[in-house]
Amino acid sequence: MRINKLDPASSPLATFGWQLRELRNRARLSQDELGYMVNYTGAYISMIENGKRVPPSSFVRAADKALDAVGTLESTWYLLGHTSLVEGFPEYIVLEAKARLIRLFKAGLVPGLVQTEEYASAVEAGYVARGSITAEQAEERVRVVMVRQAPLEQPDGPRLHVVLDESCLRTVIGDPQVMARQLDHLLALAEHPKVVLQVMPFERGALRPFTHFMGLLAMPDRELLGYTETPQRGYLTRDPDTVTTWNTDYDLFQVEALSQADSVATIRKLRRGFQHGDQPQRRGTARRRVAQVQLQRGRRGVR
Repeated sequence: MRINKLDPASSPLATFGWQLRELRNRARLSQDELGYMVNYTGAYISMIENGKRVPPSSFVRAADKALDAVGTLESTWYLLGHTSLVEGFPEYIVLEAKARLIRLFKAGLVPGLVQTEEYASAVEAGYVARGSITAEQAEERVRVVMVRQAPLEQPDGPRLHVVLDESCLRTVIGDPQVMARQLDHLLALAEHPKVVLQVMPFERGALRPFTHFMGLLAMPDRELLGYTETPQRGYLTRDPDTVTTWNTDYDLFQVEALSQADSVATIRKLRRGFQHGDQPQRRGTARRRVAQVQLQRGRRGVR
């Protein structure tokens, strides 16, 4: 049988088709076999995999269940008709869901893969308050954050290395209680056998090799991928020289960051400061609260 090649970066629909084919092959199912399981024909599966048909939600949910994709297909499908994410990020999400090792760096905000839902909601409420996005778009983004985290809970889930700039822990998102629960979540993650969590303290900032978000993926076939982004768009690269350089920089970065034990101690210390809400509130809190109310109203019936 002739298999058409599909570039997942060519369009969101191609991304979905590529991901469906990858998951089906991993499950060792033919198109006809998967079609039987989800009550569609093998020919229909072929059209979707080749980016020629937008699948309905009933198909997506059935395929997610049949392929044990823990919501991965649904999150990718959701992106087909929604454009609130940075250009290039949907392609990264698809690959991240398949990676065996994920290495992340973030400054300013806790990265989405390790956010609590209320922290993610508070982040997006800030964008709503500034008029950058609508409450509906904020809900889309929170939904994507939650679905991205699903593979981490699986027995065969990826290993995760995260280096947080100290600013991620000190920047107040939502309110002190939201921050306290977010830091509790980070402490719980640090106990996971597949997670390495480190903090880069302010006093070592000159040794930080990255200024923007950095994601490095090791795929099942040993291919290494790199992703970074600006406020305008994301950049996914497979270039071996670039990705090797980024991985080497990340290796050195982890050496310069606090050890996991010292990082946990730092997070616990900061968490005590948030415990009783004694962190100063910043201007604009009222607007953020209004935006969070709007976001919560928009979330009725979405879960």
